[in-house]
Amino acid sequence: MKNKLTVRSPGRINLIGEHTDYNMGFVLPAAIDKAIEFTIEPTTGSMIELTATDLNETVEISPKNNIKSGIEWVNYCAGIIDQLTKKNSRIAPFKCSFGGNIPLGAGLSSSAALSCGFLMAINEFFELGLSKVEIALMAQSSENDFVGVSCGIMDQYACIFGEKDALIKIDCRSLEHETIKGDFDGYSLLLCDTKVKHSLASTAYNTRKIECEAGVKAIQAKNRNVKSLRDANLKDLEEVRSSISQDVYDRCEFVINENNRVLAAIKAIKNKDMKLLGSFMFQSHEGLKNKYKVSCTELDILADFAKKHPAVVGARMMGGGFGGCTINLIKSKGLDSFKTTAASHYKLKTGKEATFYDIKISDGASKLYY
Repeated sequence: MKNKLTVRSPGRINLIGEHTDYNMGFVLPAAIDKAIEFTIEPTTGSMIELTATDLNETVEISPKNNIKSGIEWVNYCAGIIDQLTKKNSRIAPFKCSFGGNIPLGAGLSSSAALSCGFLMAINEFFELGLSKVEIALMAQSSENDFVGVSCGIMDQYACIFGEKDALIKIDCRSLEHETIKGDFDGYSLLLCDTKVKHSLASTAYNTRKIECEAGVKAIQAKNRNVKSLRDANLKDLEEVRSSISQDVYDRCEFVINENNRVLAAIKAIKNKDMKLLGSFMFQSHEGLKNKYKVSCTELDILADFAKKHPAVVGARMMGGGFGGCTINLIKSKGLDSFKTTAASHYKLKTGKEATFYDIKISDGASKLYY
């Protein structure tokens, strides 16, 4: 056990590949320069003492037996302790404080940063020997089984494996990844935050997963080689159209096309074709809006405006949906002009203030000893 250490755990963006991770497909995320920092140290007490410094809240939880709390951030930490208990990992009570600059509710996966960073801090502090893959998988299981959100592996994986100035293509079935170094010189990544989060988000996320599973089950009746939508093509889907609902058809059609877009986008990046890359981003948003139906009025206003702006080569909603951010690939020379005009347009259409985040791609979670 160490005397004291800190861990930095970043948020993430996803350039393209939305709702494909829990369908065992491909995604193209990156860790970013906004993060949560954890400081962990020994305690003389019998409980784990957690302090969320940004919220000025301190809570004690048991190192062995945990139940769900009415405080959301506590559940993400308690879920990690629950995972360690199931794994019979030997830990003693400790103190951990954390805080950071990842905007909440913006779709930058502050939840994965919290779960992964907390687990990495415990792993290093008690020298548990967990691998990076184990940390990502346990953080995902915590969110699935304890918190109750049926998320895929992308957020946790990007948080742990991110690399500075590189995107990572994740195969969500094999958990293998490829580092994608692209030449984005002359272009910037900008997030436009709608500042809204509609109540549909968590329920609809779980519903979409169930709908995709229904589509896979129907396809499997005709093609046993299809284990997930990652294995299916549009012909497979068309053959079962009469046996599934229109909603299930639309969800599956989007996922199949989105997987193909990820692979095509990677080729565009390697060929330095930013215009083609941007076209896939626009297509992704249209699919998320019309087929997967996880967009909202505010996201559509920002994405539609971006599509008409001469400096923008690609834009789409990012994250689970129903609020949060759009991600925009913009010619750097036109960045300030876009911010000004987009803010005015958004205020005129919604009465709300949009917030902008300039994003740099950073390394994944890392430790720093004291």
